[in-house]
Amino acid sequence: MKNSKIFWLLSLVLVLSAFLAACGGNDDEDTGTEKPEGNETAGEPDADQVLNLMESAEIPTMDISLAEDAVAFNIFNNVNEGLFRLNKENVAEPALADGEPTVSEDGLTYTFKLRDSNWSDGTPVTANDFVYSWQRSIDPATGSPYGAYMMAGSIVNATEIAAGEMEPTELGVTAVDDNTLEVQLERPVPYFMSLMSFPTFYPQNEAFISEKGDAYASNSDNLIFNGPFTLTDWDGTGLTWKMQKNPEYWDAETVKLETINVDVVKEPATAVNLYNSGEKDRAGLAGEFARQYANDENLVTDLEPTLFYFKLNQERNGEKNALANVHIRKAIAQGFNKQDLVDVVLANGSLPANYLVPTEFSFDENNADFRDVNGDLIEFNAEEAAEHWAMGLEELGVEEVTLEILGGDTETAKNMDAYLKDQLETNLEGLTINLKAVPFGVRLELDEAQDYDIQTAGWGPDYQDPMTFIDLFVTGSAQNKMSYSNSEYDALVESAKGELATDPAGRWEAMAKAEKILLADDAAIAPIYQRGAMALQQPYVNDIIKHPFGGDFSYKWAYISGK
Repeated sequence: MKNSKIFWLLSLVLVLSAFLAACGGNDDEDTGTEKPEGNETAGEPDADQVLNLMESAEIPTMDISLAEDAVAFNIFNNVNEGLFRLNKENVAEPALADGEPTVSEDGLTYTFKLRDSNWSDGTPVTANDFVYSWQRSIDPATGSPYGAYMMAGSIVNATEIAAGEMEPTELGVTAVDDNTLEVQLERPVPYFMSLMSFPTFYPQNEAFISEKGDAYASNSDNLIFNGPFTLTDWDGTGLTWKMQKNPEYWDAETVKLETINVDVVKEPATAVNLYNSGEKDRAGLAGEFARQYANDENLVTDLEPTLFYFKLNQERNGEKNALANVHIRKAIAQGFNKQDLVDVVLANGSLPANYLVPTEFSFDENNADFRDVNGDLIEFNAEEAAEHWAMGLEELGVEEVTLEILGGDTETAKNMDAYLKDQLETNLEGLTINLKAVPFGVRLELDEAQDYDIQTAGWGPDYQDPMTFIDLFVTGSAQNKMSYSNSEYDALVESAKGELATDPAGRWEAMAKAEKILLADDAAIAPIYQRGAMALQQPYVNDIIKHPFGGDFSYKWAYISGK
């Protein structure tokens, strides 16, 4: 078993080295984004203010109500804007809000005053645009994957509206006048200001959407913007687009870049070649490419609060499968060596993940990391995995099981899934793994239809609190899509959102207990790694700001100097 693993790893290194001899690489995983830090060097803009970037996946949608992926959220963060925005220090600060809101004594009513700002067609942004947007996203008829997820249990009547029991117009958000927005909460929300920087809470222009009808968001000509840039040259499905400076943006004088050119590049070798030739200004690194450029003077690195894991679907196409057995799930979760994965396949500073809530992400009032409460919950252990596997097979009355892993179509994603297949088939006798690599948008569709066995999935936080991870897997969650349900888990999440909302210590403990149930008891998912990022960035690129949650990057402050 040991020799087989070593041979496989050496083979992978040789394959990656062959790519390297030809050129070089990009891409650090399969969500379609890369997240290197921005250089923040001295200098003033002194060249053409054009930034040339790469993405590793197409844009699935540019409808704010329907978006659910890192690619779209990153673009929204730069072409639209909400009440708040993450600043250079990643603190939520007023954006379209004209200062901090007035908050009632019980913490349930927020009143925002809006600054004067315009849509890209010159019409004013009003409080009604927020009301329309939030109502549209919570309306079951819209089919928003994020509307109920972000609003239910927080904003008055959101839960009932999402269930079809009340009308969207009864949502607890009101335009007092054109420049005053009032929000009513069901209960205090400790992270509410973080939420206000997330794209789901951005305004939408009702008149524009109504005028466009079915053509709305089908391409960049059928979109309207209110952020630092506008999206252009996107045909709705293609591999290229641009962002142009928006002259109507309220803070346009801060924006230095005139144009951002973006191309989808899925092959690591091609990406680094484009960077080295000067055609592109940044390239993500992983695997052998990360090792080759580990000491490059233009390397930027970071540990991100983004977690990758196997979703273990217990019911595919309406039928229970082997993954409905807890021993089979525990065998999968403990059956692969995560340390070798991050050291050899990824090699980009990622960490083995034996948890759901990332390390160095969320801290209590004493600055203690949430990760310290539970520590590691489900680690690689080939012997224990084999024991669980044998028990699972016995309970199922079978000697063999065939499962499919649904993954991304980037080179790094394919290499990772091939490694995981080898590990699982080697450590779990009688298991056959079939690999299915598809584009990001197709994977979202298959996830929505729950048409997969095991899915390599990732989650980056939407706000800075453990709950952004913990409540992903409550019964019926739009992000669950794997038929997992545990009433005790659900109750702990509900208590952390409800009666414990103003009890930080009790809330922390409830979320920690829920995480332990999810992983140690139920093995509902199989954590793989917490993403590290390594990227090459041209030295003339300055002040690209990377965010820990919401949209990955802000280009509002970026500029070119010394090119």
